[in-house]
Amino acid sequence: MKEKTKEFLKKYLIGFILGIISACTISVIAATYFPSNDVTYDNSESGLKSTNVQGAIDELYGVCFPPKAGNQIIEDAGLEKDPYECRYFFTGSNPNNYVTFNDEQAGWRIISVECDGTIKIMKDTSIGSELWDSSGSTDWSRPATLNTYLNEDYYNDELTATAQSQIVAKDFSIGTVIFGNNNLATQINDENSKKWNGKVALITASEYIRSNSNKSRCGSFSLNNDDYRCKNTTWMNTTSVSWWTLSPSSNNSYFSLCIDSSGNITEDFVDWGGQRVLPALYLSSEVKITGGNGSQSNPYTFE
Repeated sequence: MKEKTKEFLKKYLIGFILGIISACTISVIAATYFPSNDVTYDNSESGLKSTNVQGAIDELYGVCFPPKAGNQIIEDAGLEKDPYECRYFFTGSNPNNYVTFNDEQAGWRIISVECDGTIKIMKDTSIGSELWDSSGSTDWSRPATLNTYLNEDYYNDELTATAQSQIVAKDFSIGTVIFGNNNLATQINDENSKKWNGKVALITASEYIRSNSNKSRCGSFSLNNDDYRCKNTTWMNTTSVSWWTLSPSSNNSYFSLCIDSSGNITEDFVDWGGQRVLPALYLSSEVKITGGNGSQSNPYTFE
C-alpha cells in the first residue's frame, strides 16, 4: 500500500504542484487537496530534501511564492510582487521597510525580498560624495573607483563584524541602460545583461522605478524622468541631494544614471563632481527577523 501511495504521488501530484508553482500563483488547493505530512513519496528525481508532501510544497513555493526572509515571511501592504523577476518590492511613499543594521537603528531600508530568501537593503542616508570612477570608465567590474571604495574602505572600516557576517556576496546587475527609454522590461534586461558578484554596491535605475507605487505615471524611465510628482510616490526619494545608481548610460560612455535632488532620473559624468552614495547590499537567507514591524519607530531587527 505504501509503495502504491508513493507511485501515485510521484506520477500525478508532483507534476500538478509544479504546474501551479511555475505560474507563480496562489491556490487554496495547496491547503486542501494534498495529503497530510506523514505521507512520504520518492523525491529522488525532484532533488528536493523533504520526505513528505507538505514539505515538498513548502520548498517548491519557496522558489516562487512566498518569499522568505530568514524563516519569516515579510508581510506588508507595501510589498508587491515584481512582474519582471521573482522578487518582491517595497513600494509607495513610506512603507514599513525600515531595518536596524550595522548598529544603525532604522538607518537602512528593505528594497526587495528575493525568492532565494535573501533581502536587499540600502542605506537611508548618504555616506558622502564620491566619484563613480575617477578614470571615466563605466565598467563597475573593472573595478570602478566607487566599487573599490565600498568593498574595501567602507566595508572594512564602517561595517561592524556582525554586519559583515550577515552580508552575502551576490550578483549585481551592471549592464548599461538607455536613458529615457519608455520600456521598463527592456531596461531590466539591459541591466541584467552584465553581472558583477560582490558584497556592496548601489541600486539599479530600474529598482528606483520599481519602488514607485504609481506605475501608470512613473513606471518607466521616460515617464519618471519628467514628472515631478513621481518623487511623491516612492520611498527612495528621501534625500534632497543627487545620488548615484549602479546603471551606466549607453547614451554616453562617460555617464552613469543618478537620481537628482528633485527625485528625477538623470545622468552625470562618472569622473566629475561626485554624487552622494547610498550603499546597497544583500542580507543572507540565514538571517532571521527577531523583532520590529518595519516602521521607522520600530524597525525590523535581525540576527
